[in-house]
Amino acid sequence: MAFEIDIRNDQSLLPVDHAAIRRAVAVTLREEHVRAAVISITLVDNAAIHRINREHLQHDYPTDVISFQLEFLPDEDGTIVEGEIIASAEMAVQMAPDCGWPAASELLLYIVHGLLHLCGYDDLTPPDKAVMRSREQHVLGTIGLKPVYPQD
Repeated sequence: MAFEIDIRNDQSLLPVDHAAIRRAVAVTLREEHVRAAVISITLVDNAAIHRINREHLQHDYPTDVISFQLEFLPDEDGTIVEGEIIASAEMAVQMAPDCGWPAASELLLYIVHGLLHLCGYDDLTPPDKAVMRSREQHVLGTIGLKPVYPQD
């Protein structure tokens, strides 16, 4: 398995554990049977993700994570994925107390969620959202985390 993972930190609200992020990405990709991936992760604040959300998705509000799938090639030997994830560390800092875990863990949830989108999952309908949550819980459990979700 060949995974290229680029992490860029454009925020100063939350210390970034690059090793933990790389591990979460690698576990997610392995669990999703990805054999090769090029993943770019940018950590930003709410103002930056709000701007990206407005410019690219026409949503005028900050959000936790945005993913852009650039390539998705499934085959019998494993999927090839290329994509970009933008995650708001500021949102993680804000939401973590409601979830009862550290902001760094909340940020990992956002990154795993974004990766699952790159791997073909969606969460627009209740059944799809249930599958997405199940995959998040599985992956995060593999690295020793148990996500808690605030009421939707």
